[in-house]
Amino acid sequence: MGFFSAADGTRIFYQDWGSGDPVVFTHSWLLDSDAWEYQFHALVEAGLRCIGMDRRVHGRSDLPGRGYDDDTLAHDVAGLLHNLDLRGVTLVGHSMGGGEIVRYIARHGRERVSRVALVAATLPALLATSEDEVGLDPSALQTMLHEIRTDRPRFYSSWKQAFFGTHLNGRISAEAADASLEQSRRTPPLVATACLQSIFNADFTAELSRLDLPVLIIHGTADANNPIDVTGRRTAALVPNAQYKEYDLAAHGLFITHAEELSHDLLTFIKS
Repeated sequence: MGFFSAADGTRIFYQDWGSGDPVVFTHSWLLDSDAWEYQFHALVEAGLRCIGMDRRVHGRSDLPGRGYDDDTLAHDVAGLLHNLDLRGVTLVGHSMGGGEIVRYIARHGRERVSRVALVAATLPALLATSEDEVGLDPSALQTMLHEIRTDRPRFYSSWKQAFFGTHLNGRISAEAADASLEQSRRTPPLVATACLQSIFNADFTAELSRLDLPVLIIHGTADANNPIDVTGRRTAALVPNAQYKEYDLAAHGLFITHAEELSHDLLTFIKS
């Protein structure tokens, strides 16, 4: 466990488990690196080194009041890899964390990276435009911002159901879902809205088409947060020679609801 200082002096927390080839995990909006605990168990026991970073202001990292744009967040990833001098890295990103990884490679290159896994990632872009009508209406962002600003506890309770698809299957206990909800509540509200705006306004289309390393894309067919036709399938079509897997009737929180299957697929990809 430790901290490193980002380029602007922000102290970023990371946890570091095991030994062997390094696997670096980035997490979703509102959560922190503890979200990956089941993958940490499986991959460390398989002889890998697992490192999870808490995004700035999430989890145990500092609260700088700035830096929630994709470029800064990618620089934070670069800071972790540089400070620990990691090479031959597998980068694994869930949701918002997928964008951080893609932007990191676009800005910093792939010298330290061997492969990338994008899990339910918010890619290539969420919002529809006049040039690309596949996407969400901009009103979706305004609705979410309004709900967070006016009744954040209620919004998070509904987010929990959509995030894990609790109405679709019994693959998560009430206690596990509540634990993730408690993680999300610790993220300051102004950070939640700043990051949400970054998520909705980002466009990684051009960067995805230039990825020239092994890429695994995993997405659930019942993902209400990142609808598969807007994100996963479009990403798979953009990334050259990507491996693509769909989890039938899986929602967004695959790291818990499909923990065993996800860990197996990550291990197979890393060992291939």
